This record gives sequence, C-alpha cells and structure tokens, in this order.
Amino acid sequence: MQLHLNTYGTYLHIKDQLFEIKIKKDGEVTKHQIAAQKVKSIWIGDGIALSSEAVKLAVKNNIDIVFLEYNGMPIARVWHTKLGSTTLIRKKQLEASLSKLSLTYTKEWLGQKMENQINFIKNLKKHRPQHADYLDDKISRMSKMLLEVQQAEAKNVDEIAEQLRGWEGTTGRLYFATLSYVLPKSYQFSGRSFRPAQDPFNAFLNYAYGVLYSKVEKALILAGLDPFVGFLHRDDYNYKSMVYDFIEPFRMYADKVVFQLFSAKKINQSHSDIITNGVTLNKSGKQLLIEAFNEHVEGQKIRYKGRNQSRANIIQFEAHQFANQLIGKL
Repeated sequence: MQLHLNTYGTYLHIKDQLFEIKIKKDGEVTKHQIAAQKVKSIWIGDGIALSSEAVKLAVKNNIDIVFLEYNGMPIARVWHTKLGSTTLIRKKQLEASLSKLSLTYTKEWLGQKMENQINFIKNLKKHRPQHADYLDDKISRMSKMLLEVQQAEAKNVDEIAEQLRGWEGTTGRLYFATLSYVLPKSYQFSGRSFRPAQDPFNAFLNYAYGVLYSKVEKALILAGLDPFVGFLHRDDYNYKSMVYDFIEPFRMYADKVVFQLFSAKKINQSHSDIITNGVTLNKSGKQLLIEAFNEHVEGQKIRYKGRNQSRANIIQFEAHQFANQLIGKL
C-alpha cells in the first residue's frame, strides 16, 4: 500500500517495529499500525510530523518518503544512499542525449502520448454519437500532428525540439478542448492551467500529474537512470528533465481517473477551495482523487505484453527496459 498523509497534525512514528499513525481530530486521537512490509511509499503533505525512527525503518525497507507540495508535486524525497545499479546506465543515458537516440526515444514517448489521446477521444465517440462530427474533426487534426512527429527526422532532438513541442502542444490543446466539450456544462473549463489551476478540473489533473510524476521518478531511480538527464526537456538548472520526458506515455493514467470522476459527477464544490488567482484541492478532494488514482494505477490489472500487470508495474517495467536498451542488453 501507499501511505498518503495529509491530515494536519498527523504524527508518524514507530511502535513495536510497526509504523504507527496518530491522528488528532476534535480532541480525539486515533491510531493505526501498519507493518513496513506492506508499505511501498509514504507521501507527506503539509502539517505532518514524523520521527527519525520512522525514517530509518522506511529506508531499511526500501520505502521512499515523498514530501508533496499543495498541488501534488514532489518537493523532496528521502531515499537510501545506495545507487542500486551500474553507473554505465547513466553514462549511456548522457551519450544518448547527445545523439540521434535522443530523437528516437522522444518520438516514441511523444507519439505514444498523442496516440493515447487520440484513442481516448475515439472511445468517447462510441458513447456520444451526438458529438460525432465534432469528435471526428478533433481526431483528424490530432492525427495529422501525430504523423508529423512520427515522420520527423534530424541528427538529434535539439535540431527539431521546437517543432516537436509545437505539434505536441497543438494536439494537447485540441485534446483538452474536447474533454471539456463532452463534460457536463458545470464542469467545463477553458484549456489547461497550472500553478494555480483556474478551475476544479485542472486542480484535480495537476494533483494527479504530481502524484504520477513521483511514481515515474521512483521508477527511473530504481532502474538506475538519472532523472536530471533528459532528451526533449533538457539542461535547466535543478530540473528533472528525464522525468518529464519519460512520463509522457503514462499521463493517460491520470487523465482517465480525473475525467471519470468528473463525467460520473462525483466532484462537487466541497472538494476544492478558492485561493488567490485560482483553485486548489482540499483534503476531501485529495482523498477522493488518491483513492481513485491508486485503484487505477496500483489495484487494477490490465493485459500488457502477454501478462496481467498493474499500471504501476508497467511504468517500472518500461523504465528497466529503457535502461537495458541503453547498455545494449536488449
């Protein structure tokens, strides 16, 4: 399981070699004990305290502790000091970033993201015949952008980075305009907005992406890859570029969860708060999202390359595949 602690005043410590979570609310204290072997990761929100013993137990059991911003983005991670893989992977990753391999992988990841978006709209069309003309138009325009990415050629990704971002950006605008169009009117939104979100849909989506970002970063680290050495997203100071590259094919995991929550009308005004210049999720909104997200990514199994796999395992599998390809093991 994943512990997601976001109730202000919660205290995580150790008792009898178990994690014990103490939650104080309305003058009453509740306690929950969990064996370390059952925990995969611990996510820490604002106002949470934890003991050094809890940190040590997590590290000894290969459990990462992730500190989250209000919007779900990881701000820090407590991790063991062992690399856990060969440095050759990182060397080959850096070499690939300067060669044509950077374009090969970027086209693969962006192409898969865009194909996922197109297929999602095709699935929406099956149940919304009244919107067929509108959806067909978006599918056609997005498919042209995908073809541009698939046919792009250069010596490395830097030569055509702006064109790739342009095709991806156009596809994204068409995609999110379509999602808004088919939602109930009270949930519709005007494009993507980030920090802060301008509407509840984007607030949920931003938080879901933040949690997904943390999972992708962990998968890369476990596979021996460097989160900072990217291909398309590159070279900014203290910027985990590879996480933003590698996450692209998996963004649909977050998209589906958020869209399903809104299309099923499970979201109401009690799940978000108005803040300066925007909207943010509150505790109840985060809890609703995390439960749905974990079920989708950790709980459900889908058929993948001949086996039933959770989506979380697929992310880890692909990270290891990428690392092995870089060092010539595949």
